[in-house]
Amino acid sequence: MSKTLATRIYLALGAVALALTAACGGDAQSTEAAVVVEDTRRVINVEVTVLQAQDFGDVIRLTGTVAADREVTVAAEEAGTVAQVLVDKGTPVNEGQPLIRLDDDLLQAQWDEARAQSKLAHELWERVRRLYEEDGIGTESGYLESRYSAEGAAARLALIHERLQRTTIRAPFGGIFDTRLVEVGSVLAPGQPVGSVVDLTPLKVTAGVPERYAADVALGVAAGVSFSDLGHEGVASVSYVGAQVHPDNRTFLVELSLDSPVVGAKPQMVADVVLQRRVLPGVVVVPRQALIRTEAGYAAFVVVGTGDEATASARQVTQGPSASDRVVITEGLSPGDRVVIVGQNQVADGDRVRIVGE
Repeated sequence: MSKTLATRIYLALGAVALALTAACGGDAQSTEAAVVVEDTRRVINVEVTVLQAQDFGDVIRLTGTVAADREVTVAAEEAGTVAQVLVDKGTPVNEGQPLIRLDDDLLQAQWDEARAQSKLAHELWERVRRLYEEDGIGTESGYLESRYSAEGAAARLALIHERLQRTTIRAPFGGIFDTRLVEVGSVLAPGQPVGSVVDLTPLKVTAGVPERYAADVALGVAAGVSFSDLGHEGVASVSYVGAQVHPDNRTFLVELSLDSPVVGAKPQMVADVVLQRRVLPGVVVVPRQALIRTEAGYAAFVVVGTGDEATASARQVTQGPSASDRVVITEGLSPGDRVVIVGQNQVADGDRVRIVGE
């Protein structure tokens, strides 16, 4: 072999050796880089709730209006001029308490005349009756005429007495004399309103319930009532269920009786009503905050594994009934799942997590 050929062979072998060395070194660096990436993967702190099967109260949310238990417009039953206003508006009144008196001078004169006529007719009747029944004096027609005359006079006296009583306008029941529409000197006709009386004990709440819930609402069903403007809440129960559906809005009327007074509540105030519909036994319920909106609907993150192996797993879920900040999950979650309730917006499927706050 010539010296030149040997030199070429040695150079070729050296180049191959260098290539092999470079290749081995590159693999080692790649492996080291992969280890570094794995070791530096982020770990996110989360808080979880462990799901348990529980009973859930399904409710109907409505907007209601406060109403007085009784409210009537008080009207004059006799014509006349207002002589006295005995009660000012806003004053508590008892049943039968005088509110307004009309001038009754004319009726009083008629009553005096009718009383005299009735007294005379009665005395004549007593005389005729004794003569006819005891002594047989007189005729039957005279006897009957005297009797009916006395009865007619008594009836006229009673009628005028009743009209006199009606010149005093009274409260039909206990409550508040809420409005007054007349003043002293006002001339009234029969049936003309003079004011209104409302009974505020107890108050009730009325609401329209969509017809699809007709089978769920019955007398005695419990309800919660809240007044956002007052900051107060109350407990009520259904005391009346309407017999027909309103054709315009397809709702039926319900009335709710408050179990105890709510401070500051007044008729015509707006109230938020939560009506108990049914109880679902043994269902999975999650806080609403745990749900994340996705393109496919809603999902929740469940922590799987423990310790350094704990990761977040996204679960697509199907929602059922909800109430306030709680939602029933019909598919996607099971009792025992650890659902992320804090940090759910920072994690992605497969992220390593650390549970805190346990």
